Amino acid sequence: MLDDGQLDRAAGVLIGTAAGDALGAGYEFTHPAADREIDMIGGGPCRWAPGEWTDDTSMAVAIAQAAGSGPGIDLDAVAAGFVRWYESDPPDVGVQTGQVLSARPKSALEMRIQAMSIEGRTGGNGSLMRTAPVALAYLGDAEECVRMAGRIGALTHHDHQAIEACKIWTYAIRHAVLAADFGGVREFVAASVSADYWNHLLDQAETGTPRAFPNNGWVVHALQTAWWAITTADSSGPHHLPLALELCVRAGGDTDTTAAIAGGLLGARWGASAIPDRWRTLLHGYPGLTGDDLVALATSIATANG
Repeated sequence: MLDDGQLDRAAGVLIGTAAGDALGAGYEFTHPAADREIDMIGGGPCRWAPGEWTDDTSMAVAIAQAAGSGPGIDLDAVAAGFVRWYESDPPDVGVQTGQVLSARPKSALEMRIQAMSIEGRTGGNGSLMRTAPVALAYLGDAEECVRMAGRIGALTHHDHQAIEACKIWTYAIRHAVLAADFGGVREFVAASVSADYWNHLLDQAETGTPRAFPNNGWVVHALQTAWWAITTADSSGPHHLPLALELCVRAGGDTDTTAAIAGGLLGARWGASAIPDRWRTLLHGYPGLTGDDLVALATSIATANG
């Protein structure tokens, strides 16, 4: 049974993802000047409406909806949800994700095989951006949470670093919902066979600047950007959430995605109550949902699995 604080933090997972996504959408592929105000303005390459989320949250919603029928998450339901979203003709689809979904795989197995067939660079940030709701379906089972984060990530991104990043972040989101801190990131990495690799990257994020990890379309630099923002912004209270999301945007590059990644973990730590009211009112997107709908969906999943 989750207490009120845990329920608020669980609700924050999805709406935090969406808030970061919609905040960053209007600045994607730019590097905002230090004196430029950051707000949920919409626009960007796809001319998003103010408060409209992008593919990051839309794919996270597909995972959350698959979790809604519980217990756990059915991989075929996730795959079907991804294809339904793709067939809605979204204005933005990641290159790697599009290569997989354009084949219209009819099952999770077919989707994973399609992902494995892609050659060249396969470590994009497209699986990490959507991983947050996996944690909600496995609040009672850390081991299964990590396993399913990897399996859902591999549906489109069969890349070792992408899979590891999803595991780290999803574990940390679960931990934050339950314990109200960010300790899950280092806790998971410490027990990983790749501890030295990831600890070095986390250290770099905590002590450096985004100039040291500028290619945030790559999953590793995307995670570093999100962690840099989270560990750099004033974390003394719930205002940490909007401050850290603003830093993600100011880092530039793939701003909607780095802010969505950070938003899932920030929401898990500070809760839906930390989302500014104006943002929550503006939020909307595929498949015709609002910010309040995301809160209700996340709460339902967490209540069934907490």
